[in-house]
Amino acid sequence: MVDRESVRRWVAGYETAWRDSDADAVARLFTPDARYARSPYDAEELVGHDAIRGFWTVDEDAAFTMTAEPVAVEGDVAVVRLEVRYTAPDEQEYRDLWVLRFADDGRVTDFEEWAYWPGKAWTASP
Repeated sequence: MVDRESVRRWVAGYETAWRDSDADAVARLFTPDARYARSPYDAEELVGHDAIRGFWTVDEDAAFTMTAEPVAVEGDVAVVRLEVRYTAPDEQEYRDLWVLRFADDGRVTDFEEWAYWPGKAWTASP
């Protein structure tokens, strides 16, 4: 069973690993067969530690702030709302929702990201 505090700890670990480009943290955060979808329509979702590690790098000059708060936790699933602001090398803001499914050991087995940023259309209509 997952609770808000365990979700906050997992997200903090994710942020630290992402900030440090710590590819070894993938094994601490994700199960060996974890699925990682960078979008709900990701046709090429990442599966397993090696695939996630390959994606797990940040530009060494990147500087960002991140705030996150679980908005729903039920059973082994959590939804987290995030705001990420890159300040270098380019300024960019994202607001995300993460849908996370946790394994019994506290690692994530299924990660789905819903990312939005200013200027991106929110509708398919012209």
